[in-house]
Amino acid sequence: MTDSSAAQPQISRTVLAVVSALFIFFWASGFVAAKYGLPYAEPFTLMAARYVVATAIMVPACFILRASWPSTFRAAMHIMIAGIGIQVIYLAGVYYGLWLGASTGVTAIVVGLQPLLTGVLAGFVLRERISRSNWIGLVLGFIGLALVVWDRIASPTDTLWALGALLAGLIGITLGTLYQKKYCGPFDIRTGVALQTIVSCVVMLGLAASFETMQIKWMADFIFAVLWSAVGLSVIASCLFYWLIQRGAATRVTSLIYLSPPTTALMGWAMFGEIMSWLAIAGMLVAMAGVAMAVRTR
Repeated sequence: MTDSSAAQPQISRTVLAVVSALFIFFWASGFVAAKYGLPYAEPFTLMAARYVVATAIMVPACFILRASWPSTFRAAMHIMIAGIGIQVIYLAGVYYGLWLGASTGVTAIVVGLQPLLTGVLAGFVLRERISRSNWIGLVLGFIGLALVVWDRIASPTDTLWALGALLAGLIGITLGTLYQKKYCGPFDIRTGVALQTIVSCVVMLGLAASFETMQIKWMADFIFAVLWSAVGLSVIASCLFYWLIQRGAATRVTSLIYLSPPTTALMGWAMFGEIMSWLAIAGMLVAMAGVAMAVRTR
């Protein structure tokens, strides 16, 4: 077993800020992609299509770029197991939560618990030392997130099944992140994402064939949703996520996800004319302050 927390590469604050901003943008865009795609296909089917395209991109790219594959079968298995939590369980929970009637507000608030849950578990699993400032930042980030989605939390369409799916997704990405951090060690991000995309593709195709009709309405919005999800999320966002994880403590990196719902709200305002209240704007500012404290090193 390898603990990848040791000897992490050092990067400048400017590079970290740019990569973090790109990660937040692509990660937040997942809600937009889901909104476009779910009316035309069932969740597992939509995700299967996404991973088919992503696999068709990542695998040839790894050979063209001569990326390094894991040297042992054990190392490859660790990467794929982490991917099941981060890619398969998390996305299945989010997509099916939305499909079963969860509001975007409830989805954001449940998934937004990940940094706090990661912070609690990181001390036990990874033995990361989390300062008082980091903890205050995590709590402030969650409060800001709650303010952003407050007016949408009590949606009457939410069901226990939907909430259960969201909780499963939350647990999946949290455990997957911790597992990757503890057991995977340094690896070539390109082949790591490719392996996780392959296993996600196989699992999603199996789930779609077993539990769904796999019927697709081939509309322009569906094609856009699949292409954006495959390229922007499965390829770009996943590579950025692992790049950040390999270069920072898990708690500080995952705290960036607090900025995803505010960013999604801005996207909704810009693309769909959704109105943001002053409470939501205040929540964004609080969340940003919390992230600044959470990522601060001693």
